[in-house]
This record gives sequence, structure tokens and C-alpha cells, in this order.
Amino acid sequence: MRQSLVVGNWKMNGSAASIQSLLEGIKQGIATVNKTAVGVCPPYVYLSQVSTSLAGTPVACGVQNVSEQDSGAYTGEIAVSMLKDFGCRYVIVGHSERRNIYGETDEVVAKKFTKTQAGGLIPILCVGELLEEREAGNTENVVQRQLDAVLNSSGVAALSNAVIAYEPVWAIGTGKTASPQQAQDVHAFIRQHIAKQDAAIAAKVQILYGGSMKGSNAAELIAMADVDGGLIGGAALNAEEFLTICRAGD
Repeated sequence: MRQSLVVGNWKMNGSAASIQSLLEGIKQGIATVNKTAVGVCPPYVYLSQVSTSLAGTPVACGVQNVSEQDSGAYTGEIAVSMLKDFGCRYVIVGHSERRNIYGETDEVVAKKFTKTQAGGLIPILCVGELLEEREAGNTENVVQRQLDAVLNSSGVAALSNAVIAYEPVWAIGTGKTASPQQAQDVHAFIRQHIAKQDAAIAAKVQILYGGSMKGSNAAELIAMADVDGGLIGGAALNAEEFLTICRAGD
């Protein structure tokens, strides 16, 4: 039985004051979450604040991106080794906004995945299709291509210490959400594709849904056989909403 996982992706939001308020709300309510593993991914500049505040709690700290380089003359980049100094557990890799706004290719995402694991952290690999790709019937082709970039680079065994997040790009920040069955269909496809190489790993890997999950629809989505939790955007900026989603995984 796979444990549910809910991770908040705060994106480029917050201030020192608002984040402290959010953290206090999460800490006050986290005891109402019984079985679900929980994490949050703040902007880099608040990482020290967040990791210090969450010390001693069951809430893990992560980040939204990482460099594929170890160190050196890469202005503005952050290395895995730096993240380890702050007790990070998760790294979001290949988020649709990194792919589609900043031009990260499948190859770059695969390198970041490999570097994250080599550094001892857990990558949350994001895959998903654009609206035009779904309408053209190419959802599975796109998702398979994105998965295969990592499988071909790191091997299927790497997924035994990784998380996958399915993000229908057309449902991120638009208010649209894939129906529970639409989400399940793609999650099942992902698991089946991995099973072609290793059925045991496919059965164990957590696959999160990452398209506008909120308190009102979380339970129905997570109830799907292959939906193991959520990668949460806007709803993660409200402590009670976020906790409601977390409790849906219990």
C-alpha cells in the first residue's frame, strides 16, 4: 500500500511575514493529518526560515528547482549540495513552468533528476501535456517521452527513490481540473509504462496529481487507484486549505 504524499509548491509567492503565518498555521494543524506524508517547497530565499521553522515537525522541506551543475561560474544557480545544508528532502524537477516558460528540455530535466539523486535528495519528476497536445490525442506520447528521458538516462531503478507528478498543463492556474477519471487514466498509463521495465518499482512509486487540486476535490482525486496525493500550487498558500488536502490522503 503506497503512502499518500502532498507537497505544496509555493512558486514565486510570499514574504517573510506571510510565510511565517502560513508555517504557523500548518504546524498548528499538522497533528490532524494522520497518515499522509507532507512537504512544502518555498522560494529559495526563504529556505532557511522554512527549514528552521519546520525542524522537529513531520513536514519536510523541498525546493522548486535545482542546477544540473555541481558548482562553478553559473550565476543565479543553486546546487544540490547547498540545498542539503538546509535539510531539504525534495526537489521539484521539470515543472511545466520550467519547461514551458524557461525552455528546459527533456535532456536538462533528466540531468537535474540525476544530479538530485546523486546528492541524496528525492526528485519529484513532473510530466504532463499542453492543452493542444491533449486535444490532438497526444497525451500519452508526451508523457512517455518525458518519462523515457529519465528512464533512459538514470534507469528504472532510480524511480525506487523518486516521486512522479502528473501535471496536465491546461489545468495549472486556470481553475480547470482534470476529472478524477482523466487523472486516473494518465496515472495508470504512467504506472503501466514503468511496469514494462520493472513491475515492483511501478507498484511502489508515488504518482501525484498536479493540476489545480484543492480542498473541495482532493478526496475524490486521491481516491483513484493510481493517484497517490498531490503537488499543490495556489491551494498550498492557505494553511487550512492545504491541510484539508493533506487529510484527504489519510
